[in-house]
Amino acid sequence: MPVLNFIRSARNIMPTADASASLSSLTALSPLDGRYRRKVAALAQYFSEYGLIRHRVQVEIAWLQALAEEPGIAEVPPFSASARAKLAEASAAFTVADAERVKAIEQTTNHDVKAVEYWMKERFQAVPEIARVAEYIHFACTSEDINNLAHSLMLAESRREVLVPELEALTAELRALAHTHAALPMLGHTHGQPATPTTLGKEIANVVARLERALPAFAQAPLPAKINGAVGNYNAHRVAYPDVDWEALARRVVAALGLEFNAYTTQIEPHDGLAAMFDALARINTIVLDLDRDLWGYVALGYFRQKTKAGEVGSSTMPHKVNPIDFENSEGNLGLANALLRHLADKLPVSRWQRDLSDSTVLRNVGVAFGHALLGYTSCRQGLSKLEVDAERLAADLDASWEVLAEAIQTVMRRFGVPEPYEQLKALTRGRLGLTRAALHEFVDAQAIPAEAKARLKALTPATYIGDAIVLARRV
Repeated sequence: MPVLNFIRSARNIMPTADASASLSSLTALSPLDGRYRRKVAALAQYFSEYGLIRHRVQVEIAWLQALAEEPGIAEVPPFSASARAKLAEASAAFTVADAERVKAIEQTTNHDVKAVEYWMKERFQAVPEIARVAEYIHFACTSEDINNLAHSLMLAESRREVLVPELEALTAELRALAHTHAALPMLGHTHGQPATPTTLGKEIANVVARLERALPAFAQAPLPAKINGAVGNYNAHRVAYPDVDWEALARRVVAALGLEFNAYTTQIEPHDGLAAMFDALARINTIVLDLDRDLWGYVALGYFRQKTKAGEVGSSTMPHKVNPIDFENSEGNLGLANALLRHLADKLPVSRWQRDLSDSTVLRNVGVAFGHALLGYTSCRQGLSKLEVDAERLAADLDASWEVLAEAIQTVMRRFGVPEPYEQLKALTRGRLGLTRAALHEFVDAQAIPAEAKARLKALTPATYIGDAIVLARRV
């Protein structure tokens, strides 16, 4: 069999992986660093290895400066303006080359945080004022004192600079869509079946309201942090300097970094704050994912058309296809993000006794979770930008669904005491296709209700039976 022979021979000549190939969009293991690199590049400065090392340096410098400002530590006198400027520069202007030097030191230390300490001693050996107190770099600290602060800074900055602005932009675009189509009637669908009409704008407004409720829980989630030693009790600190108020000093450092001080920890900050933040983001992602699926369905119903772009292909074999790939991409990435976020939220608050390292490797994947979330938001926004409403299709579906007025008719009949109104309308409409305006009007005319009520019911159409939808859509 020629095909099988070809497959067998191909297996024998398959090239082996080139382990020396440089990292590129084609060689990256993760699609976030490969196919999607450009779309998530804004997160790299926070969650890359370089970003982690840069934030560790920031924390180490903040701690050294705090020691110099503490009157009870005479061996570390206050730094001059010149020395403070050099410390600030080392933090603010930390480069990839600096991070590479830290990594080179780590080859010897086999310890990433200790490598930062040694790099700082090396970096400031030509600054006498700092070099004299070099042994106070990382003084009384455990690695987690540095790491928990660094991770919280990474989260706070990426949240403020990348994720929240992206979510606010998505919400603003949805709000504009809700306002634009506030008065455009649309057939409702419950259980996938024709149901009480709404407006397109009101359905989008529902999502806006959900996002506005959910966003503060993520955007304002406190990020607790600590810098209190090996098991959280300032043990070594107290032996070295019994008279220093170490908790007050630690509190000042954490607050100066813009984080919330946690006085009660083991070797690690227990990560309850991170878990709450990740849970909040997962809830936001679920809202956007729900929107993705609804929009996908509206495209399938023909309520939206998608703008075409010259040269693009929808299907490799069906030339007519314009697939809703952006909403599908968004849904898939938000699902991946939530799988990671929920694992992070479940795992991080659990640590054996005073410390185990299982949180360390997991925390390195926060950027992956945020990256998939960011992809989800940008893909959804891209999909929104391609949508064009088909008002004629919306109107046609409404005009073919006069049975949805049964709800209004039986409710008015209830008001005026007509016996078994629900049951009467059920008999008239349930499972019946193509119910006409004339048939409904005939039914209304036969009821013992005031003429004014009959006139109001007969004036209704599926397109006008929208309640307060317009007002609600315009209010968000």
